[in-house]
Amino acid sequence: MQLVVARIGRAHGIKGEVTVEVRTDEPELRLGPGAVLQTEPASAGPLTIETGRVHSGRLLLRFEGVKDRTGAEALRNILLIAEVDPAELPEEEDEYYDHQLMDLDVVLADGTGIGRITEISHLPSQDLFIVERPDGSEVMIPFVEEIVAEIDLEEQRCVITPPPGLIDDRAEVVSGRDEEAEAAGDDA
Repeated sequence: MQLVVARIGRAHGIKGEVTVEVRTDEPELRLGPGAVLQTEPASAGPLTIETGRVHSGRLLLRFEGVKDRTGAEALRNILLIAEVDPAELPEEEDEYYDHQLMDLDVVLADGTGIGRITEISHLPSQDLFIVERPDGSEVMIPFVEEIVAEIDLEEQRCVITPPPGLIDDRAEVVSGRDEEAEAAGDDA
C-alpha cells in the first residue's frame, strides 16, 4: 500500500536541496537518507533521499542526481509516496494512517449518522476529515481530540462530539431522509 509522506516545496540554496511539507508522523522512518520514494506524478520518480537536515524548523532534503537549484526547482509540488505494509500500524496508540480512516462511518455520540470519511486534508494547523453526507454534500470535521471522541477501527466508525454550528441541521438527519424532508419536497 502507498502512503503520501511529504510534498516537495521550494528549492533551498544552490546545491539541490528542497524544503518539504511533512505529511507523516514518522519522518525519521520514512524520509531518512537512502529511502526510495515513489512520486505523484509518477514520471518524476522514483527519488532516493541522499541527505536530510532541519534548518530553521523546516526539513530540507537532497535527492540523488539533483545537484543544483534548477533541478530542485523542477521538483516543486511533487508528492513523495512510501510503500507501507497494510498490516503495519503507527507506533503511537492514538495515531492512524490515512488508509485506516478512509470510509469510516461518522456518527454522533448518540449513534446518529453523519456520513463517511472520503478524504483527509492535512493542513499546517490540523488535519480535517472531509465527510460525505448521504445527500452528497460534504462537511469538514477537524481531527482534534475535543471533537473526535473515538476511532473504532473494528466497528469501522468515528464518533464525534461537534460543537454547536459545526454540523448544520441538515447533517443531523442522515439515516435515509426523515419524513419531514420527504414531505417538504426534496430538492437535493
